[in-house]
Amino acid sequence: MTDPQRTEADARPAAVLKGLGTYLPPRAVSNDELSERLDTSDEWIRTRTGIRQRFWADPGTATGDLAVEAGARALKSAGVDGVDAVVLATTTPDHPCPGTAPWVAARLGLGPVPAYDVAAVCAGFVYALASAAGLILTGVAERVLVIGAETYSGILDPADRNTAVIFGDGAGAVVLEAGRADEPGALLGFDLGSDGEQHDLIAIPGGGSRQRAASPYFTMQGKKVFAQAVTRMGQSSTALLERLGWPKSSVDRLVGHQANVRILHAVADLLDIDRERAVVNLDRVGNTSAASIPLALADAAGSGELRPGERVVLTAFGGGLAWGSTALVWPDVTPN
Repeated sequence: MTDPQRTEADARPAAVLKGLGTYLPPRAVSNDELSERLDTSDEWIRTRTGIRQRFWADPGTATGDLAVEAGARALKSAGVDGVDAVVLATTTPDHPCPGTAPWVAARLGLGPVPAYDVAAVCAGFVYALASAAGLILTGVAERVLVIGAETYSGILDPADRNTAVIFGDGAGAVVLEAGRADEPGALLGFDLGSDGEQHDLIAIPGGGSRQRAASPYFTMQGKKVFAQAVTRMGQSSTALLERLGWPKSSVDRLVGHQANVRILHAVADLLDIDRERAVVNLDRVGNTSAASIPLALADAAGSGELRPGERVVLTAFGGGLAWGSTALVWPDVTPN
């Protein structure tokens, strides 16, 4: 299916989505399991977040391991065995140094291609897409593998019910290729932003150069983050739609960062988009941070909820604070 509103003026260079792959570790962790050691319940978690379960990696499995699996599946989905660059979005790298992306590229047998990490927390995948699109549009690369991968289970305070029940592990990846803006799958524009004045709302206090001995656990000021997430994703999506000339009513699917079902519905409300058009899969996988958007895309495309030719807006919000949005007409891609 083609988009009837595209014109010849859209035949400009663009980064085009050609493949999609995901990976979840095998261990599913239910709300009931967490309730056995935390002051919580399945009802409490579902009511406040919409999450029923999440997947956690076994000890000894690192973010890079998940990224390799998702990356290999994305390459297979695209029908290619090589790329010119790898961009990995993650908050949970294998090491503070070196970056995880070069090791992932080596494991995938991609040769000495440029490979680097992007740290924008839950907005990381959108930032990584923008970075990869820049490589393509400047001629540095013809094809880029973009991965979002996380093992949040290793940075959660096991006694903190406000964070331990929310996050899951997983990875998702896409292959972008040089093409034209009138092709299905073309990333048609970006809106990115940040607010470092509120950097403390989402943080891991220890481990960096500022507070080496502080807590190594992930922290989040939930109520403030909720309000910021709704506002920033709503504003970012609106700005992008205005730039593209897309009426809000023309958006077929809203794929937001899978943080909380109430956030997703509130963003849809701000955009005057029916809540039923907001893709939701966090009930099955939890909040997987930088991996959440590709995981949601794969679920929606695999189930038939997301169909070729539909207009899609991707929007995300995370620590930093950082946020971003992009849009595309969904291509005929089979997730792997």
